[in-house]
Amino acid sequence: MVGPPRPLFVLFGSSIVQFSYSEDGWGAALADIYARKADILLRGYSGWNSRRAVQVVDQVFPKDAAVQPSLVIVYFGGNDSMGPHSSGLGPHVPLPEYIENMRKIAIHLKSLSEKIRIIFLSSPPVNEETIRERASSYRGIFSDIDRTNEACRRYSEACLELCRDIDVKAIDLWSAIQKRDDWMNTCFTDGIHLSSEGSKIVVKEILKVLKEAEWEPCLHWKSLPTEFSEDSPYDLVASDGKTTINPSEWTFHRKIQWD
Repeated sequence: MVGPPRPLFVLFGSSIVQFSYSEDGWGAALADIYARKADILLRGYSGWNSRRAVQVVDQVFPKDAAVQPSLVIVYFGGNDSMGPHSSGLGPHVPLPEYIENMRKIAIHLKSLSEKIRIIFLSSPPVNEETIRERASSYRGIFSDIDRTNEACRRYSEACLELCRDIDVKAIDLWSAIQKRDDWMNTCFTDGIHLSSEGSKIVVKEILKVLKEAEWEPCLHWKSLPTEFSEDSPYDLVASDGKTTINPSEWTFHRKIQWD
């Protein structure tokens, strides 16, 4: 670890998380927004389902860690929702087991610290036509991808219902993304994974939760202190030639001025 200590945010999930630093992804956006305020740690595992996550959650989040996260954002469900393969292999997890796996993840995370905060992301929608087109390119490598928007909806709703039952904040990505009229053509790189436009929706929804949550302390970026924000004679010199300008809160480089 390097110091001084900052709040630690961990992103835990499958490829939606692992790829969140690519394509102007939502993880990269959060890292920029929280620069000098919190450390964003990526723990994404492409191809994983909730079953694999439960197997290692105590290794990813050990109870005896010297520093525990202030916030964990969790996403599993898209791979779980894929249709079962006749061999019994593959990422499919039946819906009742998916619910219990997500419950186990939440219970473990809550056991780490009384101060830990958790947000679950529900399964986003998919563009089935694009998936079918891209799947034809991979024939001979693996079997057809059985992923439907209807299955994503069922797993999304199950995740949201679980979160209401166990008092965990949740974001309904399945609905949030489809509020955009052109979501099918703009929000994905391949029909499944999020483009920069899809990621913007995720960031907006996460910041909304962090701003509205009645958490103490508040974890919204505008409420967190900025590291080394004190004025210094070594800052940029102002036009009067006598004072300096502190750039620690500048956000002009961002395409979006996040609330």
